[in-house]
Amino acid sequence: MTTIPTNKELILFDGVCNLCNTSIQYVIKHDKMNRFVFAALQSDLGKSIIEKHGIDTSKIDSILLHTPSEKIYYKSTAALKIASKLGVPISIMGVFLIVPAFIRNWVYDVIAKNRYKWFGKKESCMIPTPELASKFLS
Repeated sequence: MTTIPTNKELILFDGVCNLCNTSIQYVIKHDKMNRFVFAALQSDLGKSIIEKHGIDTSKIDSILLHTPSEKIYYKSTAALKIASKLGVPISIMGVFLIVPAFIRNWVYDVIAKNRYKWFGKKESCMIPTPELASKFLS
């Protein structure tokens, strides 16, 4: 199995979702401190983390943040924690972590439920360019 670098946070994302892929491209572009590595939920690494942490993919199937301490964040908490580490202006979104998770996740779930309809879906997972390949784990 692929080893996650000890000083990196792993973002697991839906590899066939256009919204997710666009979001990952945004994170890559704005990750000036090089904090993140990435893997599709559908990858072997993604599947092993899902299994290890007992994650129900019928309820959580779009984004997970795996920290070096093995903590898993999901849904709006994952998205906001990622955003908070990307620098201004997007990092300001971290302030929404004060909103109770059940409210944030309601909004998140509406978007997640409709993401394929609104943004489309790929037939297969994104293949990173050679320049970005080191940021993607399988």
